[in-house]
Amino acid sequence: MAPIPGSGLAKGLAVTLRTMTKKTVTEQYPDAQPDLPPRTRGVIGLFEENCTVCMLCARECPDWCIYIDSHKETVPAAAPGGRERSRNVLDRFAIDFSLCMYCGICIEVCPFDALFWSPEFEYAETDIRDLTHERDKLREWMWTVPAPPALDPGAEEPKEIATARKTAEKLAATQAAPAPSDDPQGEES
Repeated sequence: MAPIPGSGLAKGLAVTLRTMTKKTVTEQYPDAQPDLPPRTRGVIGLFEENCTVCMLCARECPDWCIYIDSHKETVPAAAPGGRERSRNVLDRFAIDFSLCMYCGICIEVCPFDALFWSPEFEYAETDIRDLTHERDKLREWMWTVPAPPALDPGAEEPKEIATARKTAEKLAATQAAPAPSDDPQGEES
């Protein structure tokens, strides 16, 4: 059967008329800030004090958008007769958000909890070269990271905490117990 000429136009106009009568759900974004979900992936914040320059985040990044520069510094011996140690000092930590695909691998592999998701999403630039943000900007975003969710009150206590608590209780019990006397018969003279 041949289609009736103009039936496609009539169907399109019917859809338009139906949607014109419904209430709009558009949010006026610049004037009204959106209500973001708690685990929103905006930008990556850097907690610089925890960064040991291990380079895991840069090595595991599939886009190679993390740039880290460091130098070694000699730390004097902590005790007399000890040997000097060397440690890495962070010189540059930058993320190129024009390359980043927001996969979160860098945050997952960081063994020292130096990288976190921040819900900030308003960091647009007029030039793509300005999307490489250095550590000072990443540090600013760190303070917008929400606190972790509270632990479930009905959850089982973690094994590490339970073991530490039991050890502390045993130590407190041995310190509180009276010291045995030197007399083998237990009599006082």
